[in-house]
Amino acid sequence: MKQLAQYQDGRLELQDVPSPMAPPGGILVRTTCSVISPGTEKMKVEQARMSLLQKAKARPDQVRKVIETARTLGWKSALEKVRNRLESPSPLGYSAAGVVVAVDEANTRFRVGDRVACGGAECAFHAEMIAVPDLLAAPIPEGVEDWQAAYTTLASISMEAVRQSGARLGERVLVMGQGLVGLLATSLLKASGARVMGVDFVAGRLHTALAMGAERVVNPSQSKLEDEVREWTDGYGVDAVLLCVGGKGRDAADSAISALRDRGVMVIVGIYDAELSWKTAYMKDIQVRYSRSYGPGRYDPQYEWGGRDYPIGHVRWTENRNFEACLQLMNSDALDLQPVTTRRSRFDDAVSVYNDLMQPGNADIGVVLEYSKEQGARSKEAEVVQRLLSAPQEMNPKLHAPCPMLHAIGAGNFARTMLLPHVKDRIKLGTIVNATGLSARHVKEKFGFASAETDAAKVFANDGHAVMIGTRHHLHAPMVLSALKANQHVFVEKPLCLTREELSEIDTAVAASKGSVMVGFNRRFAPATVELKKLLAQTPGPKSLAYHVFAGPLAPDHWYANLEESGGRVLGEACHMLDFACFVLDAKPVSVTAQTVWPAQGRNAFPDSVTAQVEFSDGSSFQLIYSAEGDFAFPKETFRVFGSGLVAECENFMKLSIFQKRKETVKKFSSKGHAEEMVAWLAFLKGEAEHPMPYAQSRQSMVLTFAVLEAIRERRSIALD
Repeated sequence: MKQLAQYQDGRLELQDVPSPMAPPGGILVRTTCSVISPGTEKMKVEQARMSLLQKAKARPDQVRKVIETARTLGWKSALEKVRNRLESPSPLGYSAAGVVVAVDEANTRFRVGDRVACGGAECAFHAEMIAVPDLLAAPIPEGVEDWQAAYTTLASISMEAVRQSGARLGERVLVMGQGLVGLLATSLLKASGARVMGVDFVAGRLHTALAMGAERVVNPSQSKLEDEVREWTDGYGVDAVLLCVGGKGRDAADSAISALRDRGVMVIVGIYDAELSWKTAYMKDIQVRYSRSYGPGRYDPQYEWGGRDYPIGHVRWTENRNFEACLQLMNSDALDLQPVTTRRSRFDDAVSVYNDLMQPGNADIGVVLEYSKEQGARSKEAEVVQRLLSAPQEMNPKLHAPCPMLHAIGAGNFARTMLLPHVKDRIKLGTIVNATGLSARHVKEKFGFASAETDAAKVFANDGHAVMIGTRHHLHAPMVLSALKANQHVFVEKPLCLTREELSEIDTAVAASKGSVMVGFNRRFAPATVELKKLLAQTPGPKSLAYHVFAGPLAPDHWYANLEESGGRVLGEACHMLDFACFVLDAKPVSVTAQTVWPAQGRNAFPDSVTAQVEFSDGSSFQLIYSAEGDFAFPKETFRVFGSGLVAECENFMKLSIFQKRKETVKKFSSKGHAEEMVAWLAFLKGEAEHPMPYAQSRQSMVLTFAVLEAIRERRSIALD
């Protein structure tokens, strides 16, 4: 299929990429129309065309992340991560319509052939096929055409802003900014019985605002807005202002506050970094509200991707119900989209359309991309034929040694930066699989894979091959089981699994398979660890190891905060440190006690800051402090080992200080072990060395991790068998 791709140097391309799969509980849609939002999407293209210095000034938050990565992994790895992001294509588009061509078995709302409106910057791309979760799609009424329905997401942004304003019948509302979202808000306010004044500096947009239902329009460069508002409202001021503008500063906000009546409402709709004049806002006692995208449910993974709708008695208007309401307004002609639709173009011409939008003076408001039905049908037919031809054949029971080919599942930035560079040109690469075809195609071209797919089943059809799994955590165990069933050698990023039951299934599968399992516990392969291991081997008696991690607060919208996907920070991250302790102390853990530092409630309903104490069979001890609380001036990871005549201290695996015989020796390194673990695993795959990390060791580390969680839950010491 074809998809529009944007590169961080500003290039736009229509690329042939693998078609996606319907997500769990979701649908696969053949796109018939999608809408370009000139405001948001032009901003993305403009940012992509900035110089590195301009990008840094525009996104200081990203600069901070790079600096933090450099502190923990070194500048080489940090720059490699930046380079990967800059050269990786990203999708464009978030508002589309089309026809359902496949339905996940867990979906009960949609059928093949249904027409649907789709939303979401994570899925509703400018592409011939899109994979959409259930609650980011809504059925299109019979009287609504596909090009109209393609506006649904954008209209829902405006609808949510209108709801946030609380505007009631007969009230006066000022809509500042008559771009696409502002014009749609103007129309929706008119439909709700409110009176609207539209404000913009572009004369053409003001004419469109009148067509969309504005009672009055103002160009602030030609007349004084405050006087116009005073006359229109009999001196009271407007009841609400919708700020549908971008940028930053205080000018737009000051104008809005001046226009408001006492105790009026200002709703910030666009990407506007507001600076408020405190005294004016205070004296009027105004309310300032931010309107978050399409409505309640947005950015909640449990709602959008987990399919957990909010009860209507508690949340009347979710983003999906806003979708449906907008479609009904289109069906009743209360929302007329003709005035805002300034261009309808073929999807094949998308690159030239974007180039036109970037020209100075371009007056387009809403641009509809229309997709060829015949082309989409041929693409789907070709896809079906391809899947039939590549269906699993009878398995060859013979296990190849050395391993003939390596496949990979997961093409995220971690895999592109920390894993794949170390296997490129060192083994034959087969198929790269990723949920998004755009990323799969990019990684295929960059690293030299033979093919790109979105269906992981293609990989598990190859008996005796090797597979690298770098997906989100909840997919690890099912994919490991599929690989072992195909007698494949598996490298899976940590954690191996999320439950004891999954671990038990993997135990059984390992015993029955000719394949093998290696978990991405890279820290045991770090050069600093190898050096420390040699020292400890020469140090008699038990040791004491203290490992401190300042992980920083977990953002509520980070995927790690989705417990069902990540397993939480103990399973997803602390397992690294627990494995490290088992490796360097070279003894069996026998008991563990653990506690959370902050209660597992409120922002994160699972352990975020954890302290654990582990006793080992030889009398050694391990203490882990994994904290979300601290200061970023402190190193992310530090540990100290105390043994007979020896103290060793390490910072981020970059600097190892050895205190012995009253002398300090400092050794510096530049790797956290990712390259070394790949080299070791490849040597095994080629038949040149034994397996670098037997399954029993990975299993022991996972058992210890589960015991830490059990100790937290039961508030007692847990003995390990």
